[in-house]
Amino acid sequence: MGSTTIGTVSSRTFRLLQPHVVEEQLIERVIPEGFVVVQPTMASICHADLRYYGGLRKQEVLARKLPMALLHEGIGVIVRGNEETLQEGQRVIIVPYLPGHALRAMPPEQCCPACRGDIEDNYCSDASFLGSNMDGIAQHRLVLPERYAIPIPAGIPDEVAVLAELCSVSYRALKKVSHRLSDSNVAVFGDGPVGYLTAAMLHHAFQVDRERLTVFGADQGKLEQFSFAKTEMVQNYDFTAGHTNEIVVECTGGNFSESAINQGIDILKPGGCLIAMGVSEERVPINTRDMLEKGITIYGSSRSSDSDFRAVLEVMAEPDCQLTLRRLLPDSYTVVSQAEDFAGAMESALAHKGWKKTILNFHW
Repeated sequence: MGSTTIGTVSSRTFRLLQPHVVEEQLIERVIPEGFVVVQPTMASICHADLRYYGGLRKQEVLARKLPMALLHEGIGVIVRGNEETLQEGQRVIIVPYLPGHALRAMPPEQCCPACRGDIEDNYCSDASFLGSNMDGIAQHRLVLPERYAIPIPAGIPDEVAVLAELCSVSYRALKKVSHRLSDSNVAVFGDGPVGYLTAAMLHHAFQVDRERLTVFGADQGKLEQFSFAKTEMVQNYDFTAGHTNEIVVECTGGNFSESAINQGIDILKPGGCLIAMGVSEERVPINTRDMLEKGITIYGSSRSSDSDFRAVLEVMAEPDCQLTLRRLLPDSYTVVSQAEDFAGAMESALAHKGWKKTILNFHW
């Protein structure tokens, strides 16, 4: 981190030692100059967190990354900041992607191709990511570069703001094709939270109306939540009927990636674009013949940068967008004050993978 330090802070950290085993550790964290201290107040659980917690990653990956505090989707309040910019008590979004230059107090051009601007800035080769290769939000004092604690506008309530990270990932994936979205037919594969928020960003951030937006899923009950899009059950749809879309976004991941990607190729027009967002542990076979014959572009998108959060917060300030996002919120939130509470919340989320997000309310 930065070379000049301005103090230290003790953080109650809920670290995953091995699958299903969480221990609270009191860790002394250095505060470099230009960094702030955030107290997490609310977080949501991602499938990535559950893969670590449940031991669903490969053993060599777990051995390399654990022990580690999980969670990367969250908000908090400033407990130590810069009086001129981020004041004590201010609500902030926690940005989990921290490029190397921000962590090490160096000019961006000295870091890597992403930080120099040669490639997209969410692919820094020296970056850290909360809950992936450094301790995440499951701790009571989080030390961040000031730029990566973004003030939450007054009109956005906490329970909506906590969804900003996942929205920002969808926004980043779509931004690359934004020049085509004004008149393209777009299909989203996936009726879970990632598919829902991707479709929501298409509708609210990029103004893709219902007539041009189709969501494919396997659960009619989930699809009924997509009131702003047309919906189709994959089990009943004839994917050989014709090429109907200019853009397809795959948001399924796991065992369904193969079918979703190849069905997406089926319905893409020549010259179309397929955006892969779903994460799979295993390699996925792809219909390269049709991909080549149609001249289809396929690109993957993962994570987001702080600029995406700032753009998403502008969208989330709109009342219509907030109504859409609230459908993902549960009827009640899980209070977490001890390591046992956190482990219990993770066990419950792992056992009951419902459609709505699991929201944690930290009481430190």
